[in-house]
Amino acid sequence: MHFLQKYVSVGKLLGVGMMLCITLRQTAPPKSLKGFFDKSNDTIQQLDLFMVAYTTGAISTWIIPSSYILTILVGIPSNTYILAFLRVRLTSKTLSTVVLYLNLALSDLLLILSLALRVHYHLSGNNWIFGEISCRLITALFFGNVYCSAQTIACISLKRYLAVVKPFLYRRMAKTSLAVWMCVVVWLLYGAAIVPELLVKQSYHIRRLEITTCHDVLPLEEPSHSPLVLCKLILVFLGFLLPFMVCIYTHVAVIYHLEQSSCDWKLFTRVSTLVFIIFLVCFLPSGVLHAAHYIRLFSSGDDTLYGYYRLAVCLCCFHSCLDPFLSLSQDFLRRSHRHQCLVSLDCLIDGNHSSMYCSRSVFKIISLSCIDNLICH
Repeated sequence: MHFLQKYVSVGKLLGVGMMLCITLRQTAPPKSLKGFFDKSNDTIQQLDLFMVAYTTGAISTWIIPSSYILTILVGIPSNTYILAFLRVRLTSKTLSTVVLYLNLALSDLLLILSLALRVHYHLSGNNWIFGEISCRLITALFFGNVYCSAQTIACISLKRYLAVVKPFLYRRMAKTSLAVWMCVVVWLLYGAAIVPELLVKQSYHIRRLEITTCHDVLPLEEPSHSPLVLCKLILVFLGFLLPFMVCIYTHVAVIYHLEQSSCDWKLFTRVSTLVFIIFLVCFLPSGVLHAAHYIRLFSSGDDTLYGYYRLAVCLCCFHSCLDPFLSLSQDFLRRSHRHQCLVSLDCLIDGNHSSMYCSRSVFKIISLSCIDNLICH
């Protein structure tokens, strides 16, 4: 009996301890990876096992910096080239399209340039030596431009949707002004997204590991970090979920519209679908994991998804290398589009295709003065 009472008492103590742990984790404002801040010496003292494993493991010290190095080596020359290429292709007819692609190339280039210091950070064992100001700036540029690219791609998809599905409305629009205002909205959202990262402390010294982390480890109890959770969730919605839904709807609508025609649009539909799949593969994992990570942090204090999220972000960075090559394909599709117009017109004149769909498609195509209505991205 005494033996049983002893275990009952131990069970009660464990139950009380678990309730206290749950209460503390629910009341403490969650952040990226968990750390407990010692204000007396401005260091993080207590660490959980996952945080130690992430900061010292191969994922953050080898795999992530290796992917960043590949992105830099491919992305800087390719995006620099596409900026020059678009400048050469700049005409009054293609101005609205070039504005959006220049915006995309600029966003990609800023993202890639922000990776250089992060490569040094990860290869040094997640030890930041460049100071607090540079940590805030690089963090803001990094996360801001990841989703700025997605928003710009959504704008390009929306423009293509208007040109193909709503040609009469599109022709009446001031296309250049529309493109410029799209870019302005994207950069306003970008500015709103990076402000919280610039206002709060991002670098903390971890005494146990003798390293200074940049953004990866933030103290739970610091009230200045509390708004970051809500800001991150808003950023996920505006930077990924909303562009993602726009891209899905516009892509399906454009493909469906072209498939109704008897004319041959196989080349465009295949390339457009391929580019759309690449967009999903690169952005979907990071968007889902980003939202799931902060939801789990907010609800239970669980930070175990953070490492997987950081790996998924590498795909977003790699997409910035693919954008220039995908942009170059638009030149080929423009030539194909011009050829398709002539073939479709011949079909109509010769009477080989009496389908109403073909006639309607030809009428819509010829009614558009710009040959940049169908652009691969």
